[in-house]
Amino acid sequence: MHPPSPAAAAAAMDFSQNSLFGYMEDLQELTIIERPVRRSLKTPEEIERLTVDEDLSDIERAVYLLSAGQDIQGTSVIANLPFLMRQNPAETLRRVLPKVREALHVAGVEMQLTAAVSFLTILQDESVSVHTYAHSFLQVILLHLEHRDAGVSNAWLETLLSVIEVLPKDTLRHEILNPLVSKAQLSQTVQSRLVSCKILGKLTNKFDALAIKREILPLVKSLCQDVEYEVRSCMCRQLENIAQGIGTELTKSVVLPELIELSRDEGSSVRLAAFETLVNLLDIFDTDDRSQTILPVVKSFCEKSFKADESILISLSFHLGKLCHGLYGIFTPDQHLRFLEFYKKLCTLGLQQENGHNENQIPPQILEQEKKYISVRKNCAYNFPAMIVFVDPKNFHMELYSTFFCLCHDPEVPVRYTIAICFYEVSKLLNSGVYLIHKELITLLQDESLEVLDALIDHLPEILELMSTGGESSVQENKLSSLPDLVPALTAAEQRAAASLKWRTHEKLLQKYACLPQVISSDQIYYRFLQRMFTIMMTNNVLPVQKAASRTLCIFLRYNRKQEQRHEVIQKLIEQLGQGKSYWNRLRFLDTCEFIIEIFSKSFFCKYFFLPAIELTHDPVANVRMKLCYLLPKVKSTLKIPADKHLLQQLEMCVRKLLCQEKDKDVLAIVKRTVLELDRMEMSMDAFQKKFYEKDLLDQEKEREELLLLEMEQLEKEKQQNDGRPMSDKTFEKKRRDSKTPTSLPKNIPISVPGSSSATPSTSKEIKKSKLIRSQSFNNQAFHAKYGNLDKCTTSKSSTAAYTPSVSGLSKTSMISLTDDSFRMRNTNSAPSSFSSNTSLPSTSRGTGNSVDPKSSGSKDTQPRKATLKSRKSNP
Repeated sequence: MHPPSPAAAAAAMDFSQNSLFGYMEDLQELTIIERPVRRSLKTPEEIERLTVDEDLSDIERAVYLLSAGQDIQGTSVIANLPFLMRQNPAETLRRVLPKVREALHVAGVEMQLTAAVSFLTILQDESVSVHTYAHSFLQVILLHLEHRDAGVSNAWLETLLSVIEVLPKDTLRHEILNPLVSKAQLSQTVQSRLVSCKILGKLTNKFDALAIKREILPLVKSLCQDVEYEVRSCMCRQLENIAQGIGTELTKSVVLPELIELSRDEGSSVRLAAFETLVNLLDIFDTDDRSQTILPVVKSFCEKSFKADESILISLSFHLGKLCHGLYGIFTPDQHLRFLEFYKKLCTLGLQQENGHNENQIPPQILEQEKKYISVRKNCAYNFPAMIVFVDPKNFHMELYSTFFCLCHDPEVPVRYTIAICFYEVSKLLNSGVYLIHKELITLLQDESLEVLDALIDHLPEILELMSTGGESSVQENKLSSLPDLVPALTAAEQRAAASLKWRTHEKLLQKYACLPQVISSDQIYYRFLQRMFTIMMTNNVLPVQKAASRTLCIFLRYNRKQEQRHEVIQKLIEQLGQGKSYWNRLRFLDTCEFIIEIFSKSFFCKYFFLPAIELTHDPVANVRMKLCYLLPKVKSTLKIPADKHLLQQLEMCVRKLLCQEKDKDVLAIVKRTVLELDRMEMSMDAFQKKFYEKDLLDQEKEREELLLLEMEQLEKEKQQNDGRPMSDKTFEKKRRDSKTPTSLPKNIPISVPGSSSATPSTSKEIKKSKLIRSQSFNNQAFHAKYGNLDKCTTSKSSTAAYTPSVSGLSKTSMISLTDDSFRMRNTNSAPSSFSSNTSLPSTSRGTGNSVDPKSSGSKDTQPRKATLKSRKSNP
C-alpha cells in the first residue's frame, strides 16, 4: 500500500477545510432562520395587545383580560380569583365570575385545572357563605365534571367532593342526588357512571340510613352490576363508605352479598377491590359472618393469587397483617398454619430466581416482575409485627425467626429499610425474648445503606434499652454483656455516616448516642466514643454535626464515673477548644459551655468553665466576642450570692472592659443590649428563694447526683483496696438491686461539691456502708427515666435561645435539664488512659476568694480581628 501523493493530501486537506467552512455556513443559516422567529414573538401588534392600562383596578383589569386577553392572561386571572374574592367578593361575583364562566366554555386544559383549584381554594378560605358559594359556583363545577380530558374531570370531581362536605341536605338532594339518578344509567358514558360512583360514596355520610336505603342503595346495586368492569370496581371501592353510613344491619343484608358476588367477578381488578373492601370492613361483621362467609372468600383469593397478576400479590401482602388480625380466633390450627406458611412464602418471593446475571441481560418483563416481588417482600416486612402477634411472641423463635433473618439480610434496600423501621415494634413485642434478635440489630447497624441506618436509629435509644433490660431471666446481668459486637458496630456506623454526604443522618446518630451511658459502661464510652466526639467537634465542617457531638460529649462527661477521666476531658475542652488557635474551635467551646449550663449543676460550671468562658471577652475575633455576649446572661444565671461574689465581680469587670474597649460596632451594640439584660436579671441566693424555688430545687438535685458520683468512686476504691480485687459489674448490679431505693434523696447530703478530687471519707464503718448503699440506690433511681425525655431538650437551642437570653428562658432551660439526669450509670473497669495530659485543672471553688489568673485561661492568636461572617451556618 503506497502513501498518498502530495496532491491527494492537499485535496483531502481542502476537503476537510471546506467541510468545516460548510458547517459554519450551515450554522449561520440556522441563525438567520431563527431571527425572524424571535422577531415574530415580539411584534408591535402583540405587544400592544398584551399591554394593559396601569390605572385599571384589579376588578377592571380582570374583566378586561378575560374578555380580550390571551389565554395565559385569562389563566392568570383565574389563578388570582381567590385573592379577588377576599378583596372584593361582591364585585368579583357580579363582574368577574360571569366572564370566568364564558372563558371556561372554550378553555384549554391548563385553564380548567387552574379554575378547579381556585374554586376549591375559595371554598376553603370561606370568602363567602355556603349558600352564596352553592348559588355561584356549584353549577360551574357540575357542568365540567364530564370534561373529555380525564385529568380535568378528576380535578373538578375532587372539588365537588370537598363541596359536598359543607353543603346542606336540601341542596345536595336537589342539585346533586336527583340528577345523579339519570347520570348513573347504562345509557350514559362510562366516565359519567364512574363519577356517579364516587359521588354516591360521598353522599352516604350526609343522609340518614332510611334515605340512603330508599334513594341511594338502588343506584349502588345497579352500578355494582354494571356491564363495564371499571364501573364495578369503582363502585366496589365505595362500598366501605356506604357501609359506614348505613349501619351494621343494612351492611350485612345489602353490602356483604354484593361484595361476595364481586369477589367472584371475572375481572381481576374487581376481585381485588372486593378483597380490599372486605378486609377494611372486618370489624363491622360478627364472628359468624367472618367464619362462614368471609373466610372462604379469603382462602380462595389467597390460593389463586400466585396464578394471577403480581399486582394482586402486592395488595394481598400489604393487607395480610390486617387480615390475620381481623380473623384471629376463628382459624383452625390447620388454617392458622396455612396462612403462616403463605406469609413465609411471600417473604422470600423472587429470591429463588436470582442467578447472578447482569441486569443488562435480563429481559424488561423479568425486571418488572422482580420490582413487583420487591414490593411484596417490602409489604411483608411492614406486616411483620402483626404476624408476631398472630403466632404469639412466645413462638417467635420456632415460627418466625428464620423469616426475620431473611428480611434483615434481603438483597434489596427497600426491604431492609422497612424492617429497620419495624425493628423497635418487634423488640417491644418480643419483650423478654428480645435477646433473640441481637445479631440482627448488629447486621442492620452495619448495613451498607445509610437509608437503613437512618431508619434504625430513629428508635435506637429505646431499642438499646430493651436490649439491656430484656432477657430470659428476670435478673439483669451487666449491660449488654451478651452483645460484644455492639460497640464496634456503633463506632463503624458513625464512621460510615461521617464519610457520607448525608450530614443529617450523622447528626441524628450523634444525638442518639447520648443514650449510651444507659446501656454500656463508662469505660467503654471513654475509650471508644469520647475521643471521637472531640475529633468531630474539631474537624467536621458541618455546624449541626459539631453541636450534636458537643452535646453528646457533655452527656458522656456528666455520667462518667471516674474523676480522673472527667478532669482529663474538662482539661482537653479548655485547652483544645477554649484556648485553641482556631476561632472556630473557640466558638464551639462556647456552644459546649451552653450545654454544660443546661446539663450540669451551677456549681460545676462555675468551678471549671466560668473563668475560661469569660476570658474570651479578650478574644481577637469579633465573632467569638459576639457569641460570648449572647451567652453572658446564662453565665450570670449560674452564680449564687454571696458564695460567688468574687466571680460576679470578675464578670462585671469583663463587661466593663468590653464597653470601654470594644471597637467593633456590631459587637458593641450587642454588648449594650446584654448589659441592659444583665442589669434586669435577679441573682439567685445560696438560700432557697420563693421565685427561684423550682430552679434551685432542680439544681440541688444535680449537685447531689454529682456528689454521689464522687462518693461512689471513693467507696469503690476503698472496697477494692480492702478486698484486694475490683468490684465486678455483676456484683455491683446485684448490690444495687439488693439495696432499697428511697423515694427521695437523703437530706444530709451536702449541696456544695468539694473542690478536691478525693473527698475525705468518714471514719465510721457504718457511715461508709450507708453511703455505699445510698450511692447504689441513687444509681438505680436517678437514671430510671428513658432517654426519650432527653430528646425534649432541643439540640438547636444554642443557635436560637442563646441569642435571645432572658430570665424566663433560663427557667425553662433549668426545668428541662432535670430530664437529662435520668440515665443509668455503669460500673467502670480499669483500662489505660487515652488522654496524655494529666496536669491540674483551673477551678473556682465556691465560698473562696481565690481565682485563677484570667491570662492562664485563654490564649490570643494572630488571626484577623474581625471575621467575614458574624455567624457561620452550615450548608444543608
